[in-house]
Amino acid sequence: MYESYYGFTKTPFTKDISPSQLFSHNQHEEALARLSYVVKERAIAVLTGEVGSGKSVALRSLSSNLDESRNTVVYFFGLAGLRGFYSELVVALGGTPRFLKAHLIAQAKDLIAQETEGRKKNLVVIIDEAHVLEPNILDEIRLLTNSQMDSASSFSLILSGQPMLGRKLKLSSLLALSQRVALRCQLKGLNLEETAGYVRHHLTIAGRSDAMFSDDAVALIHSFSAGIPRRINNICAHSLVAGFLDKKSIIDEATVRQAVAELQAD
Repeated sequence: MYESYYGFTKTPFTKDISPSQLFSHNQHEEALARLSYVVKERAIAVLTGEVGSGKSVALRSLSSNLDESRNTVVYFFGLAGLRGFYSELVVALGGTPRFLKAHLIAQAKDLIAQETEGRKKNLVVIIDEAHVLEPNILDEIRLLTNSQMDSASSFSLILSGQPMLGRKLKLSSLLALSQRVALRCQLKGLNLEETAGYVRHHLTIAGRSDAMFSDDAVALIHSFSAGIPRRINNICAHSLVAGFLDKKSIIDEATVRQAVAELQAD
């Protein structure tokens, strides 16, 4: 609709971009460096942040940067109970899940050993939306990482979720897991300068290198979005539609206010 009006070569402010085109900033780079360390050390990490703060983006970047010949990444988006976890893990490692739970758990452990000791690959298990998991499931997964009398982990584990995940790990029932966490990383909103860079970056990817959003408009976007990338995307996309309907060549503060009002009315 508005793409041809503004001369875009693709729709801007969508999540449908390649890992190589993702906007990089200090928090993002720091998170990648820390998570890469966890992968190298076969440790446990907890990545938290508000909805839309860029957790999945960081995980995508991490996965794309890992050498596939040395690492096997198994990604879970939420879990359908313990059996679901073990079954999906077995399938990801090339097996056919066994029926009885005890046999299924043994099978998962055997396949992990084959992957890490037999094929000499580093197994990286990523669980997104981990904040919704029950404590017993989280602790069971912790037990699966144990090897060599708890002195080392058999694979790298990254738990990603909303801030409530951090609060959940403070429960007494999850003390053993909390003590095993080697790294905690929290993603916060972008600052004003980073927000401006984020907007410019996505416009450039879409084929526009000029300043389509006024400084006042960017400042307002940052204020309403609190620097959360997904919110920035939504506000910018709605602003472009509003600007197109009003036949504006520059997205100004008034256009952003109109877009925010429409979003808040939904």
